[in-house]
Amino acid sequence: MARSLDPKCRQCRREGEKLFLKGEKCFTDKCAIERRSYAPGQHGQKSLRRSDYGKQLREKQKIRRTYGVLERQFRKVYAEAVRRRGPTGENLLQLLESRLDSVAYRMGFGASRSEARQIVRHNGIKVNGRRVNIPSFLLKPGDMIEVAEGAQQHLRLKGAAEAAESRGFPEWIEADAKALKGKFKALPQRSELPSTINESLVVELYSR
Repeated sequence: MARSLDPKCRQCRREGEKLFLKGEKCFTDKCAIERRSYAPGQHGQKSLRRSDYGKQLREKQKIRRTYGVLERQFRKVYAEAVRRRGPTGENLLQLLESRLDSVAYRMGFGASRSEARQIVRHNGIKVNGRRVNIPSFLLKPGDMIEVAEGAQQHLRLKGAAEAAESRGFPEWIEADAKALKGKFKALPQRSELPSTINESLVVELYSR
């Protein structure tokens, strides 16, 4: 199975902001962005003047890395966003947030998206009472998500759920950190998603 093996902290430094790829470490002083806020590599501290294409490409890479999808997967998601009604950029983010691994992460069933994806892969998540081990599975409003009985005893998972509860859950999901279950209430509105993402640049990139 193809997956990205790039060091996670280097990915954050390359994009110049926190992508929250390392779980709780991202909320501490040990975060790479807190210590070295410039790009990795020999020439990382040099200021670069990017073209419009460079800015568009960089934004696409940032979104792709944030949600942990490969290039081929991202193109498929974008194609689906184009087919749907409404703004393509907003559709793109809604589709990425509707993925099972992303919702599991938002509910605290993993300290990071990669950890939540691993739990899904290992049959640790149920959707509407049935085990689903496909991270890219798209949820619909009203779907119920819960941690399977065998995975509920993992201390790391419980700690991640408690940490997520202390930070607060997004408006579009409902989660119970103690029972390790929740509900995907609705597709997120653009105003509820990170303002640091500029999805219009991705639309411009693929419209070239």
